[in-house]
Amino acid sequence: MFVVAVLHIIPLPPEMWHSLSGRSDVKAIDALTGMGAAWRPLTLTPANGWHALLSLFTPLAVLLFAIQLNRNDQRRLLPVVIALATLSGFLGLLQIIGDPGGPLYFYRITNNGSAVGLFANRNHAAVLLGCLFPMLSAFASTAQGTADQQRQRMLVAAAVAIVLIPLILVTGSRSGLIVSIFGLILGVLLFRRPVTGRIVRRGDTGFRLGAVQIFACIAVVSLGLISYIFSRAEAIDRLFSPSAGEDTRTEFWGASLDMFWKYFPLGSGSGSFVEAYQIIEPQHLLNETYLNHAHNDWIEIAVTYGIPGILLLALAVLLYLKRSFAIWSTSNGTGQSIAFSRMAGICIAMLGFASAADYPLRTPTMMCVFAILWLWFADNRLDRSVEGTISRKEDRDGPYQ
Repeated sequence: MFVVAVLHIIPLPPEMWHSLSGRSDVKAIDALTGMGAAWRPLTLTPANGWHALLSLFTPLAVLLFAIQLNRNDQRRLLPVVIALATLSGFLGLLQIIGDPGGPLYFYRITNNGSAVGLFANRNHAAVLLGCLFPMLSAFASTAQGTADQQRQRMLVAAAVAIVLIPLILVTGSRSGLIVSIFGLILGVLLFRRPVTGRIVRRGDTGFRLGAVQIFACIAVVSLGLISYIFSRAEAIDRLFSPSAGEDTRTEFWGASLDMFWKYFPLGSGSGSFVEAYQIIEPQHLLNETYLNHAHNDWIEIAVTYGIPGILLLALAVLLYLKRSFAIWSTSNGTGQSIAFSRMAGICIAMLGFASAADYPLRTPTMMCVFAILWLWFADNRLDRSVEGTISRKEDRDGPYQ
């Protein structure tokens, strides 16, 4: 990915650049203005090409830090991600209760009046909440700790999962709602009751389960009442009554596919979709707004990166399918490494499907979550600690390989 992004910002000789497909309009302008001898990078928008390259350093930093952690510390990232995503959901609830232009919206361009949480786009907020269902399932299946601690994790996971339902509904995201339904179903299938045995001791946790149950019931009832009173189950309303603006999405998907052949085989360049689309934008789609992305990342990557981008995507999909077959066909289905790999694989698939109607992985937050998911997904160490074939010290201190 870095190599492709770098190649798109390296200046090319004028003769080579003008020979690239889709550059005829710029070539004519160069002839009229006397700029025919200018060296340009492959991308039509050099500044955006640099932005695209620099954006990759955010998930790279997360990957480089997380890859140094031992196995237990890698797993401790899961409750952190769950907590931050849940915080985003509760913030979204406060946003729809408050002023649509209030201070709880952190971005100048955002879905004002919708539950966007820590994001600018309601679809991205809803997709992250939907990914919590498999994560909560893996969290509840963790076999570490005492028997009481295991029950606490299951109770907390169930309470958060129930709370997620109204939070997703109020986002108003149809794609997020559909992806979340699959996440909920697969999360239920993924759950395995923690194995109790010699590694689990019953002890005094210092925390009464009754208090947790009362708190969970109050939270669920309160959120249900809020959703009912304010009648903000917007995702369901938009699912059955799509807006006119959303109906045009298939039209600019068709226009985007035309762009693919216009700039075939190398694409229009990294970060150039907006400007490249404006060159060929159909007249009947012109209005007071502009298209910031193709709202289908699979198409946009093909348009901007051409055949190299498609090959890179195909390689990633093949590796994903190969790894998925390995982790779902293994007989050691109760190991924590396998459970985390399966959970990560489900979340990656959810993000892949969500990218067919939006662009969640173009936000820094989702990039970082995606990097962590791939780290869990690619862990090729079968967890045999239950059978005793891996020592507890090795499981605790062994670095990620």
